[in-house]
Amino acid sequence: MQEDPNFISLDELFNDAFMSKHSSLKTFAAFLEKGNFQVKTQADINNIHAELFERHIVRETDFANWKSMLETANKEYAGKK
Repeated sequence: MQEDPNFISLDELFNDAFMSKHSSLKTFAAFLEKGNFQVKTQADINNIHAELFERHIVRETDFANWKSMLETANKEYAGKK
């Protein structure tokens, strides 16, 4: 099975530089761990209780919600290519 060339892993998208810039945590894994979220795939994020995840984002990052965090990560990632 061939990987989707347009697929970006969560670790790549929310790399250490991004997380350090936008939160007090150094890695996306640390961000998830602090919120007690078990995430391995994008689908896992979709299965997180939205309200809990949004609150965690507001508390731990400089974003107002997941949508803005994701959009910014995508823009910054695209800018590096």
